[in-house]
Amino acid sequence: MVRRWATTLADTDGVSLPSEQIEERLFRFAGEVRAQEEQARQAAVLRFAGLYAASPLGIALADRAGEIVEANPALGKMLGRTPESLRGTMIADLATDTGAAAMLADGLSELATQDMSLYRQLIELTNADDEPLWVNVTLAHLPGDAPGSAYPVMMVEDVNDLHLLQEKLRYQTLHDSLTGLPNSTSFAAQLETAIGSGRPGQLALVYLDVDGFKVVNDGLGAGVGDQVLRGVARKLAAVFGEHEAVLARLSGDGFAVLLQGELNATEVIALVQRALEELGEPTYLEGIGIGVSASAGIVVRAAAGADPSELQRAAEIALHRAKEAGKAQWMLFDPELDAKDRSRYRLGAAIAGALENGEFSLIYQPTVKLADPAQLAAVNAGVRWHHTEFGLLESDEFFPLAEETGMMIPLGRWLLKEALAATARWQERFGAAAPDVCLRLPYRLATDPDLVLMVKEELDRNNLPARALRLCTDGPSVLDPNGEVIDSLAVLADLGAHLVLAVSGTADLELIRKHQLPVRHIILSGDVVDAVAETADEAATRHLSHLVTRGREMNLRIGAEGVRSLEQAGRLREVGVIAARGPFVTESATADDVEEMIARHAAG
Repeated sequence: MVRRWATTLADTDGVSLPSEQIEERLFRFAGEVRAQEEQARQAAVLRFAGLYAASPLGIALADRAGEIVEANPALGKMLGRTPESLRGTMIADLATDTGAAAMLADGLSELATQDMSLYRQLIELTNADDEPLWVNVTLAHLPGDAPGSAYPVMMVEDVNDLHLLQEKLRYQTLHDSLTGLPNSTSFAAQLETAIGSGRPGQLALVYLDVDGFKVVNDGLGAGVGDQVLRGVARKLAAVFGEHEAVLARLSGDGFAVLLQGELNATEVIALVQRALEELGEPTYLEGIGIGVSASAGIVVRAAAGADPSELQRAAEIALHRAKEAGKAQWMLFDPELDAKDRSRYRLGAAIAGALENGEFSLIYQPTVKLADPAQLAAVNAGVRWHHTEFGLLESDEFFPLAEETGMMIPLGRWLLKEALAATARWQERFGAAAPDVCLRLPYRLATDPDLVLMVKEELDRNNLPARALRLCTDGPSVLDPNGEVIDSLAVLADLGAHLVLAVSGTADLELIRKHQLPVRHIILSGDVVDAVAETADEAATRHLSHLVTRGREMNLRIGAEGVRSLEQAGRLREVGVIAARGPFVTESATADDVEEMIARHAAG
């Protein structure tokens, strides 16, 4: 257009034009430029209007004060109103609550006073149907007609479904799907929040476990079990809900309660007792009245300075004690008892390392023939721990811990290996004078399915006949409900090992016949032996004589343990006991002591 008008002005055929004609031509040029600008402006307006109307984003144009002057159909649809009805509404008044309204007002203010191009926020807007409407709001300024003027515009993106999904997922992450209670993650966070709140008073933490829930689940089915757990949750909520407690399901059949405020142990215990009573009341499901018992561990401490992990550990320990004490009861955390337990558990945790580092050694109890106390009949092998901090520890101080930590199998394997290796050395050196070795099988080892293979491997490794090994067990182990002890003993007896049963009364003795145990030796122990320690009490002697007579009828070799004096040993021999061990010989003996005893007997 410029080139065309330049040519027009220049094309005068060498004739000068008067100013009126030049002015006319320039006006025509300006008019054409203005028409083209107006056409472009109208096209831009139409494009903006089309975008504004068709946009899926809600858009509201406002004046400088934030009052809406125009809204597009998308915004009206989101809010359940007509676009016309939104005119005259302040942008901030679209928010659901005062907090969201303040965010919008602050955004408009910051755009006007600070060097900001956009203000974004996730807020909830008012919906005509009173349903939650979560949106991403973007506030910006559009230039006005006058130079330097600007007007607010609000753009709204509907993220309600996404937000509700996120909230649902967050709820599911923090709540138990079965009971609707907070889960362990949520409970831990609320515990930390309660401790960090700085509120005065006390915190009470209660851990509860349903006793024997496996019986309900396995006997009536998982569906009934789920209903029982929901019932437990309802009953706990009914008892603790009035005290602003935080109640959670931690896992399986475990629940937790957190209480805050001016509390004392007596009040918390009363609540727990009430809860346990409520749980015991039967709930009828499928015509069956199901009542459950629960055990509870309680810890009450000042809120100030409390440590979440220590509180949880204390509650777990108290719960564990309640279960150990017989279940269906509560136990209050005892700091002094906990200090002792920590020492014990620390000891138990170190067994694996001590075994690897060679801190254990064998100790023996010699069994002598009562007809010739200088002659060894057998030696019972046991274990001592040479602890680097606590000194010399006997087996009764750490065997229970080995059972709890799962170290009894490695420790029992070590005992078997070392005892048979020592027996092989004695047999090689002393021949027939070498005694058999007797091992008292801990329950966990006696019920281990690999016991037979374990024994066979060690006998073969040391080239020992099975008859060189005596394996001792007791009545409770024989009564193992799975029958694993009886099966293992029968196989070991078939291999040639001698089986020994510790007997404290006639009932133990009758186990041999009842279960057809391949027992060849019995060891009398406990009260039946202690009764003849001081004097030859007639009733005690008759009882002892009855046991010995019954044992002889069953072709058993009869020994005794815990014999304290030569006089007691003499009384036992008089009624038919042929061998014994105890303090009258020695409390314990090292490997060197045993070798010396064997050598004396061999020399004699």
